[in-house]
Amino acid sequence: MDKTIKEQLFELADEQYQKFSAALIPNINNVLGVRLPELRKLAQKIAKSDWRTYLEQAESEYFEEIMLQGMVIGYVKTDIEEILRYVAHFVPKIDNWSVCDSFCIGLKFTKTNMKQVWDFLQPYLLSTKEYDIRFGVVMLLDFYIEEEYISRVLELLDSAKHGGYYVKMSVAWAVSICCVKLPEPTMTYLTSNSLDDFTYNKALQKITESFRVDPETKKLIRGMKRK
Repeated sequence: MDKTIKEQLFELADEQYQKFSAALIPNINNVLGVRLPELRKLAQKIAKSDWRTYLEQAESEYFEEIMLQGMVIGYVKTDIEEILRYVAHFVPKIDNWSVCDSFCIGLKFTKTNMKQVWDFLQPYLLSTKEYDIRFGVVMLLDFYIEEEYISRVLELLDSAKHGGYYVKMSVAWAVSICCVKLPEPTMTYLTSNSLDDFTYNKALQKITESFRVDPETKKLIRGMKRK
């Protein structure tokens, strides 16, 4: 008899990794300790089988069960409308930065459906929920920091207002990547924006920590810090 997904996850669990992983994600207590490469292998296997039934029946008791569902959505092959329905169904399950960021980077179909996914993301960026907004912001930084979108991306980052730490950190991260990839429009934005002081200063810090920013620019950035 085939083992259930939960049984397979328990078999893959690593106690040492569980402690390491749980310490990185402070607001959850349901980590089994399955390493990401193992989860990806399992997700790829599910995506090649009856993945619709799996996603409809999947349990969400453990962190890895939720992570696995997100990975499967990234691997399945179907039309964009159907995938986005599954994405919309999954986003409310996101309750930590790790699931959010792993989910986003796996949605590679975005690259061939830029306009449709862009439109799909807008309500999330206007949401009042912390992880709705983080999902939208991380999708922007993963796929839309390009010349064609940069002015709109910076505008959306500027308007992503939320008191939550994981929104602020994602916006700071995204602004720093904008500066690394497209410094000219981003430097202009940094001289005139409505970011709160914490997010703005974090963005500057992340820019100065990047190996891809030259020393002269780092010096300039350090001088722009708000007191």
